[in-house]
Amino acid sequence: MTLIDGKAIAQKTHAASRAAVAELKARGITPGLAVVLVGADPASQAYVRSKDKMCHDLGMHSVKHELPATTSQADLIAIVRLLNADPAIHGILVQSPPPSHIDERAVIDAIDPRKDVDGFHPLNVAKLTLGDPDGFVPCTPLGCQRLLIESGIETAGANIVVLGRSMIVGKPMALLLMAKGPGGDATVTVAHSRTRDLPAVCRTADILIAAIGRPEFVRADFVKDGAVVIDVGINRVDDFSLPKGYRLTGDVAFAEVAPKCRAITPVPGGVGPMTIAMLMASTIASARRFAALG
Repeated sequence: MTLIDGKAIAQKTHAASRAAVAELKARGITPGLAVVLVGADPASQAYVRSKDKMCHDLGMHSVKHELPATTSQADLIAIVRLLNADPAIHGILVQSPPPSHIDERAVIDAIDPRKDVDGFHPLNVAKLTLGDPDGFVPCTPLGCQRLLIESGIETAGANIVVLGRSMIVGKPMALLLMAKGPGGDATVTVAHSRTRDLPAVCRTADILIAAIGRPEFVRADFVKDGAVVIDVGINRVDDFSLPKGYRLTGDVAFAEVAPKCRAITPVPGGVGPMTIAMLMASTIASARRFAALG
């Protein structure tokens, strides 16, 4: 069994991003990312801090807007529109989920699709569906695809099951895997909570991508011998034996699934680092497009 090291692959991606930033700066262009957070959710705050830190590490311009939970939708959209008009900003990300009174769809629609480095604007979703490379792709599925490519795991002709049908991971993941080219050309099944005999469907997979948002949901009977498992989930589970009072686990019961696998991602240290790595890469790509550098 091979453990797919997401941290190492993310570092390789960051090295390429650092070189790209240096090249752009030599032309007088500094890629800029703006992150907007509404409310004080601790997990979201930590994620925003990590994005800000990585921007600085790579030499990018970083802007944070940390707004109170009482911020109105009109005020939030006004900030998005200011960022749309700011030439120093090439990527805009509004941290999800927002407070319940915010219409997240309306906020996403307000982002300039050319700066939608999260890939959730309808125009970018359409471009992914049509196979148009000029759009942006959600960062987590893009990171999963990069993990497969960098690990030498062939997807062409493979039977792949994507467990989960969200717009954040499941649906864009399936589209990426079906597309022509490296990391694609697969035969894809999208399974979910309503799928009949879910373990049997998952056992057909040469590659199983678990993104269902339920801790340790995928057990040994979901996985055939020699499969590759990509665990997208990251869940907090109470564990009062630990100082923090919780542990992080994926959507896969790692201890019982790993022995059956040809390769598997850990949690943490698998898909998570790749999400931020692809966000940085997409922001750099946006800066190049705005500068008409391809």
